[in-house]
Amino acid sequence: MEFFKIRRDIPFMRHALVFNAVSFATFLAAVFFLFSRGLHLSVEFTGGTLMEVSYSQPADLNQARERIAALGYNDVQVQNFGTARDVLIRMPAVKGVSSAQQSDKVLAALKEGDASAELRRTEFVGPQVGDELAADGLKALAFVVVGIMIYLAFRFEWKYAVAAIIANLHDVIIILGFFAFFQWEFSLPVLAAVLAVLGYSVNESVVIFDRIRENFRRYRKMETVEIIDNAITSTISRTIITHGCTQLMVLSMLLFGGATLHYFALALTIGILFGIYSSVFVAAAIAMWLGIRREDLIKPVKKEGDPDDPNAGAAV
Repeated sequence: MEFFKIRRDIPFMRHALVFNAVSFATFLAAVFFLFSRGLHLSVEFTGGTLMEVSYSQPADLNQARERIAALGYNDVQVQNFGTARDVLIRMPAVKGVSSAQQSDKVLAALKEGDASAELRRTEFVGPQVGDELAADGLKALAFVVVGIMIYLAFRFEWKYAVAAIIANLHDVIIILGFFAFFQWEFSLPVLAAVLAVLGYSVNESVVIFDRIRENFRRYRKMETVEIIDNAITSTISRTIITHGCTQLMVLSMLLFGGATLHYFALALTIGILFGIYSSVFVAAAIAMWLGIRREDLIKPVKKEGDPDDPNAGAAV
């Protein structure tokens, strides 16, 4: 399906060096902010108090957030849990204040807004659990990266696998760099968004690589740069349709999903935009610089009489 068809190939690779220089500078800035400022980790990673509160009617989450914020507790997560009447509250640990004291203070503030507020349970999430979650998250990221590399190496060739992984890690580090620079809260939903971006971005790279392989078979006299430009140009319509529809859905979550989905949708928005950019200008360009050739994907057919043919010269 195509909304439009571009008759003349756009010379993307002509400006690949400039765009990759910009990408490298952005990547270095993201790494710098990650080390200098670090991620603003949520309660799941740092430890804190978890409360489950029940109401007799659908809870007003915005009112609950305002009342908790008035107590001086920042970066508190307030979201529905199961039904619209049940609310789950996650608060960071406060030095010198016990979990019980925190929950009593918060429950009193919530009762002022709605007397039907009832505490169902409260528990302390220790930092040890947070460390385990962080370690498991890094393991998940590593497994995804290794799995993608193995898949691309088998489906295409190792040069394509290396190019795609560099481009995808470029997207992930830049997302983390945004969260470090603006000190947005990094939670488990954001980690899930980062892992989703890895799969989403590699899908775009695979589409372009597939078209490159098809072009190598179809256009025998084209140079590698022309092959890549044609592959990217011919998939632009598909890219606009696919990513446009996905971005509309993500923007709806960003604008109307409330505080619970805000950073999740924000991470996906950044990842989708940079995923398109990296697939075109980073993955394809790195594959070109690694020296992809027609022979990497298409084995030459040996003709009868070839010196390497074991039957060459045999008696008829």
